[in-house]
Amino acid sequence: MAETGLSDEMLRRLVHAFYDKVRRDDVLGPIFEARISDWGPHLDRMVDFWSSVALMTGRYHGAPVPAHAGLPVEWRHFERWLGLFRETAQQICPPKGAGHLIERAERIARSLHIAVRNAQTEKGAVPLLR
Repeated sequence: MAETGLSDEMLRRLVHAFYDKVRRDDVLGPIFEARISDWGPHLDRMVDFWSSVALMTGRYHGAPVPAHAGLPVEWRHFERWLGLFRETAQQICPPKGAGHLIERAERIARSLHIAVRNAQTEKGAVPLLR
């Protein structure tokens, strides 16, 4: 926390501002709206997720890969997600904190993209790891 300037309250502001943008986004909004009916618990879960990722609090106890593997998304969706995340992190967080979060978000996006591609690949086919 001292090195990045991040706090739980800052992460809460980041998550809420980021998902406000996602929900209004023409590309991502419909994907999320089709799957999330009660945003309060989802946002709380995402705050816990980012607290665990950024501050090592261990509050998140979920499984993101299975939750995302069946989504109808391609790399362009992850790029859009990352663009909105970078923008929001840079608006809300100090530079070191934004960099810390963005680096982790980029790794998460790559991992989830591989999981989605693997789920979309025919059974027995070797996945492409790009």
